[in-house]
Amino acid sequence: MTMLRRILAQRGLLSRRDALALGAGAVATAVLPSTDRAVAQSETETHGISAFGDLKYPADFKHFGYVNPNAPKGGVFSFIGTTAAFNQNFLTFNTLNTFILRGDAAQGMESTFATLMASGSDEPDSMYPLAARAVRISADGLTYRFLLRPGIVFHDKTPITADDVAFSFNLLNEKGHPIIRQLMRDVTGITAADGAVVVTFAKGRARDVPLFVASLPIFSRAYYTSHNFEETSLDIPLGSGGYKVGRFEPGRFIEYARVADWWGNNLPTVIGTNNFDTMRFEYYRDRDVAFEGFTGKNYLFREELTSRVWATRYDFPAIKDGRVKKETLPDETPSGAQGWFMNTRRPKFKDRRFRAALDFAFDFEWTNKTIMFSSFERVRSPYENSPLMATGKPSPEELAMLEPFRGMVPDEVFGDPYIPPVSDGSGADRNLLLRATQMLQEAGYPIRNGKRVNPAGEPITIEFLVDDPGFSPHHQPYIKNLATLGIDATLRVVDPVQYRARVDEFDFDMTSLRFSMSSTPGEGLKSLFSSQAAATKGTRNLAGITDPVIDALLDKIIAADTREKMTIACRCLDRVFRAGRYWVSHWHKPSYWIAYWDVFNRPPTKPKYSRGAPDTWWYDPAKAARLERAG
Repeated sequence: MTMLRRILAQRGLLSRRDALALGAGAVATAVLPSTDRAVAQSETETHGISAFGDLKYPADFKHFGYVNPNAPKGGVFSFIGTTAAFNQNFLTFNTLNTFILRGDAAQGMESTFATLMASGSDEPDSMYPLAARAVRISADGLTYRFLLRPGIVFHDKTPITADDVAFSFNLLNEKGHPIIRQLMRDVTGITAADGAVVVTFAKGRARDVPLFVASLPIFSRAYYTSHNFEETSLDIPLGSGGYKVGRFEPGRFIEYARVADWWGNNLPTVIGTNNFDTMRFEYYRDRDVAFEGFTGKNYLFREELTSRVWATRYDFPAIKDGRVKKETLPDETPSGAQGWFMNTRRPKFKDRRFRAALDFAFDFEWTNKTIMFSSFERVRSPYENSPLMATGKPSPEELAMLEPFRGMVPDEVFGDPYIPPVSDGSGADRNLLLRATQMLQEAGYPIRNGKRVNPAGEPITIEFLVDDPGFSPHHQPYIKNLATLGIDATLRVVDPVQYRARVDEFDFDMTSLRFSMSSTPGEGLKSLFSSQAAATKGTRNLAGITDPVIDALLDKIIAADTREKMTIACRCLDRVFRAGRYWVSHWHKPSYWIAYWDVFNRPPTKPKYSRGAPDTWWYDPAKAARLERAG
């Protein structure tokens, strides 16, 4: 898993995975070889970087501990992807450029580009050499000199130079997706010098910005002299990574072919991974058809995201006779957040008291029991399943951080954090609906002619925007309860392209979002919660949060120079966010549901911070032959 995807949340800040300047003492350092002892005394050379310097692997490590270094190469891994770099459209694609705002990008394109460094999936935020052989860091932590390894080339065998890397990063900083540009806001310069890429940062930079820069894709400067980076296109870009684009058909599939002679294959950060000759992403426009495709062996691996399907449909013949395996794997990463976010850019959602009342109309207990087979737990916090989540009354350290904001935040911030109401499971808990009615009345939202109106006497309507009709059953009971409160709510299902465009333009009332948190959050949080992000197209700050207290706490998280200080600041942010009532939270589960045709093998240990598949799995020809004989 690339650090880019981890930071972006995929299992993406799209990812299930950022500040005072990082000084020389905040990185694990290597003893300099004799040939490099002329390095300036003001620089420290290191084989790896992390937010707080807690690297697990030494400079001479041979491979990550969770891989099989002797894993065979070959075969196919086919699946429906569950995340993409910057969008949530998994139904089709119309571009192979995943690093701009425009278009629906093909999944998996990040595998075709090398990065300076690669992340370890058994550590929260570490990175080790890939295209860079080492990093030299200035004493003040504001200059990183990435030393390129010799012999690295693009897929057409032209050399990858420091000029290419500097060009790539500057291009992304100037014309890339708004999220990329935001995460690079503390980068003040990117140049090439003496076979190295020199990146300079602003004083007080975010702690994770060097990690993010080291995870950016490397493009060919020559290629983009004749291709427009800002256009959506199905032209195959010149890659630099372990895979290259193979066959594809928009709306149906895309394949990636392993580069057998790739320069990175024998590096410690790569050994035991990239084990499949072909990686294939399948596209389906209907969830039920997609499931039938799996039962028919049209693809080989599936992570199940729908509780109804997991509980009722994994009883087909291949499951019963063992040809398909079904497992639940532990997920030790922060579960992140999922919920209906209210667009506070619209006047109807400006009043916190109105937003708070909406939470009492959602009967999670009934929804979980009736629709989701009691498979989930209610989300309470963006840091769910994490030590970063606030619990109980603030600690003395939290109080000290929060005290300057007293009077600027609700009083509840200084007590127990907000917990969503628990219903009787009836689907229409009279007590909770009565409480919601009282809250609305007290806030100045009375009933007139059977309709709830705002203080100006205008009827209140709410449109839920979705791009997946399979999510409709979860909306309808909530919509029914809102009607009981006199609120006319409707569900609008649009195609994924229209959905993406409307969300990017903030053209919605309420919509759902799931994002994951890193175990070491930092600069990436700003795209979720900051005032700046609230006005940025394509942002994940769907609620449009513009709170100076949250902005100040984000700065404290980013500036934390120890994990303990970061944790305290995260818990404070959690308390303030939850008190703001910006969402009606959904559900989570600290596990992966997976099923796969029994043609794979894998190491005995799953990496702590990822699913493990397909990164560390491999194709087993003997199992595949037995499966074929079994019909």
